[in-house]
Amino acid sequence: MTTRILKYKIYNGSMQELIGNISDFKKVHIVSGNPEVLFNGMQNNVLLDNFTSEKSIIIPDGIGTVICSKIVRQPVKEKIAGIEVMDNIVKKSEKENKGIYLLGSTKETVDMCNINLQTKYRKLNVLGSHDGYFELDNCEEILKDIEKVKPEVLFVAMGCPRQEIFISKYMDRLPCKIFMGVGGSFDIIAGNVKRAPKWMINLGMEWLFRVAKEPFRIKRLSSIFKFILIVIRDKNKLKE
Repeated sequence: MTTRILKYKIYNGSMQELIGNISDFKKVHIVSGNPEVLFNGMQNNVLLDNFTSEKSIIIPDGIGTVICSKIVRQPVKEKIAGIEVMDNIVKKSEKENKGIYLLGSTKETVDMCNINLQTKYRKLNVLGSHDGYFELDNCEEILKDIEKVKPEVLFVAMGCPRQEIFISKYMDRLPCKIFMGVGGSFDIIAGNVKRAPKWMINLGMEWLFRVAKEPFRIKRLSSIFKFILIVIRDKNKLKE
């Protein structure tokens, strides 16, 4: 149930199938596989090893990844947005009384994200939270806190590639079962940022909405085109 794009195996099932498949893993890193994340993985051997390991599921999060799946003639079943995966995992965690931990963003944002999640999901067990302003190689206090409360799920919102590096570095040490980098999802849940209208999401234009709202993101769009170009070149090499 995967589509091969370069060295990556991209999940090629539905959202519901994904949530069911997660239960099969002892530990799993859900990678939001947009072109920026996948491009960064190609530049960093630690990330590449993690992304291509048996412990990772790469979801097709982004229209660029969907386009690449069509280029290699193995189209994915559907685009799967990271924030929607997060929401489904939160629902499942509430239902099964599994604890979660929120790591990343500013203290004000992660605190508001915590409040809003527990307002929406009354029985949700948020075991702890911490902002994302710390050194990745000097965070023993945070690691010990996560080890102490033993959450089932760790959501990390520190942007790409920092969140993926954190997960790759500490995944084997921490007791969590599900690890997921969620980018700007805390900001959306906290109410700091609005998601694109549904019609734009359905048309694969959410990236355009985000760039319009946050112009600094336009610099990051280059990774989309670079990644697509690499996929096209790789396909042409295979033909030759």
